[in-house]
Amino acid sequence: MSKQLHKNFTDDQVKSLFEKYSKGEIKLNYILQILRTKRSRFFELLTRYRKDPDNFSIQYKRNISNYRIDREIEANIIKELKTEKDLIKAKDIPIKYYNYSYIKDLLEQKYSQKVSLPTIIDRAKGNGFYLTKPKRKVHDREVITNYPGELI
Repeated sequence: MSKQLHKNFTDDQVKSLFEKYSKGEIKLNYILQILRTKRSRFFELLTRYRKDPDNFSIQYKRNISNYRIDREIEANIIKELKTEKDLIKAKDIPIKYYNYSYIKDLLEQKYSQKVSLPTIIDRAKGNGFYLTKPKRKVHDREVITNYPGELI
């Protein structure tokens, strides 16, 4: 079963448990076992139930998704990635790769916007500002040693 209360029980089930607890028909330890919650969470919910029993709900309401960032922050990330791309393309500047940590620091200092490094890398990959690591060249040099007992 899931850890979240709203995924395991309906509002009516929890309301009936609270009613029975309030009337003294069920003991606290029994309800805590059924709901799989701690005492503090139980009493928070009970307080909410007692304030407004008709409109009580345990359903989770999210207004905005938690993995979205502000459009302004995203625009600044792309702006700085474009600047970085221009530096990489310039032949007279010896920069070969994107420096995402620098972009993260720059966003904090210049725009006062805090963004995680994986978010910047994800936006870079999604907008074409990501360079794959070049494959290593296989060297075909012959190694000659002068150690005794070693074949040449």
